[in-house]
Amino acid sequence: MYAIVDIETTGGYASGNNITEIAIFRFDGKKVVDCYHTLINPEQRIPVFITSLTGITTEMVEAAPTFAEVAQDILDFTEGCIFVAHNVNFDFTFLKQSFKSLDMSFERKKLCTVRLSRKIFPQLPSYSLGNLCGSLNIEITDRHRAKGDAGATVKLLQLLLEHDKEQFIEKSLHKNSRETLLPAHLPREQFDALPEEPGVYYFHDHKSKVIYVGKAINIKKRVVSHFSGKQNSKQSQRFMNEIYSISFERCGSELVALLLESHEIKKYWPAYNRSQKRVTKNYCIYQYTDQQGYARLSVGLIQKFQQSLLSFRTALEARDFLLASVHEHQLCGRLCGLHKTSVSCSDALIVDRCKVCAQGEDAARYNKKVARAVHAFSEQQVTLAIKEKGRSNEEYSIVLMESGKYLGYGFVPQEIQSTTFDELKTYIHPYQDNQDVRRIIESFTYTADDSSVIYF
Repeated sequence: MYAIVDIETTGGYASGNNITEIAIFRFDGKKVVDCYHTLINPEQRIPVFITSLTGITTEMVEAAPTFAEVAQDILDFTEGCIFVAHNVNFDFTFLKQSFKSLDMSFERKKLCTVRLSRKIFPQLPSYSLGNLCGSLNIEITDRHRAKGDAGATVKLLQLLLEHDKEQFIEKSLHKNSRETLLPAHLPREQFDALPEEPGVYYFHDHKSKVIYVGKAINIKKRVVSHFSGKQNSKQSQRFMNEIYSISFERCGSELVALLLESHEIKKYWPAYNRSQKRVTKNYCIYQYTDQQGYARLSVGLIQKFQQSLLSFRTALEARDFLLASVHEHQLCGRLCGLHKTSVSCSDALIVDRCKVCAQGEDAARYNKKVARAVHAFSEQQVTLAIKEKGRSNEEYSIVLMESGKYLGYGFVPQEIQSTTFDELKTYIHPYQDNQDVRRIIESFTYTADDSSVIYF
C-alpha cells in the first residue's frame, strides 16, 4: 500500500517553518482506497509570498487543528504504507521535524516520484510536477494545494508502475539502495560511478556550475555523508535541491586531494563552500634597486607577477624578520623600508652604526651585504619532494616545494625511482603558491614518514 503525500508549508525549510495543509491518498497500485485531507494551523503567520503561491491565508487556518491535534491521525493513516511524494525528502523532512517537536518518531519506507520519473521517463525537458504532468498528459487541478498536487502524484505513480519495465521501484525499496537519500535531480548512475578512493568531488547545479568542492579519502562514502544528515535547515534543503550532477578527480593520496581541493575552491569560488574562500593577503619581502644603485629590501603584499624572496602570514611577521636581518647583516633600516626615508638609522634607533647613513657607504659595498642576506634567506627555505600513492599501482604522486614555495603536484611512473629535482619538475602540473597550501604541506611533513619526504 502506498501513501501519496503532499504538504503546503509556511516556507521552504523545516527548521523554521510549519505545515499549513496536508493531503494523503492511500493507493493500492490500482486505485485510491482512502483519502485524508486537512488544513493545519501552523501557529505562525503565513508570509504573503506563500499566500500568493498557495492561496492559503493566515485567516483560513486560524480555526484549523494544530499539527499536535492531527499527528496521531497522520501516523495511523500512513501506518504500513510506503511514503510517496514528489521530491520526497522535502515532505518527509517536514513531517519528521513536526513529529520530533512532539517527541514522536516517524519512520516510513520512501519513494520519490522525481527520481523514479527520471529513470522510467528519461529525456523529458523538466521533472517539476507541473511540467511533468504536462509532458505525460496528466490532468492536474488546484495546483500548489495539497489535495490537487497529491492527486496528480497518484496518477503519476500509476503511470510509473505501468511503465517500470526495469523494476526501478522495487530496486528503490531495497534497504541498501540509498535511492531516497540522493538529491531529487541527481542521476543514480553518477552516484554509482563514484570511486571508493582518495580524490576531489564536485557538485554542479542545473547549469553545470560548480556549487561545492570537497576532498575525501573515500569519495563515495564522503558524498553519502552529505545526503544522509539532517536536511531541515534552509541552507541544507536549498543545497540538496540545487545538486543536479557530480563529477570527481581521483588523486591517489589524501595530500594531493587536499592540495587540489584548495586550488579548486579558489578557482570556482563555489556557493556552498566556506573555508579557504577568503582572499588571503599574504605578505612577502621584495628586492629591487633604487636610482642610486642601492639594493633595497621591502615588505609588501604578494603580487601575482612579482618575484618575492620570502613570504609571511602577516605584515608584522615580515617586518620582524626583516628587522632581525638588518641587525644580523648590518643593513640600512632606511633602505629596507623600516622607517621614513628622511630619518637616518641612528635617529630611528634601528641599529647603532649604519654605514650608509653614518659613513656614506657606497652602493657596491652595501649591495654585497644585501646579497649575503638574500643568500641566507634562501638557505632557510626548504626544497623537497613528497612521494605518495598514485592513482594506480603503476604510478606514484609527487608534490614539490622549491626554496619554500609550492610548485605543484604530478604523477610519476613507478619505474622512475631515482631522479633529480629538475627531472621531477617535468612531471608536475604547476599550481599557485599560497599560505593555505603551505600550511597543508607543513602539517603533512610534520607527521609524515621520513621515507615519503625527500629533501634536496
